[in-house]
Amino acid sequence: QVQLVESGGGSVQAGGSLRLSCAVFGYTYSSYCMGWFRQAPGKEREGVATIYSHGITTYADSVKGRFTISQDNAKNTLYLRMNSLKPEDTAMYYCAFRFGYCYTVPAERDFGYWGQGTQVTVSS
Repeated sequence: QVQLVESGGGSVQAGGSLRLSCAVFGYTYSSYCMGWFRQAPGKEREGVATIYSHGITTYADSVKGRFTISQDNAKNTLYLRMNSLKPEDTAMYYCAFRFGYCYTVPAERDFGYWGQGTQVTVSS
């Protein structure tokens, strides 16, 4: 059973930075996709970034050039480095896991394992 535990959210002023972490437990497969999603109040959950086990990454247009997804295989940890944060980045952020490939456009329905979420609040 795959388990995900996020940390690193918080409050920051616009222009600031945060790094989210997601510890992943319970998998030994070589082909998987991990991702970050976010959900703001009253909005649908949207994909932010994904990383395939072999290192290929994808990003939503709204975060390209500002966010960086990475993984540390030795620590079984997924990261999301967020720079130049904007108030519109305010949301609950979730990490997610699926076996197999990443799709070009990540969708919530494609991921079977989720973390509990961590809140990111960006003030203007």
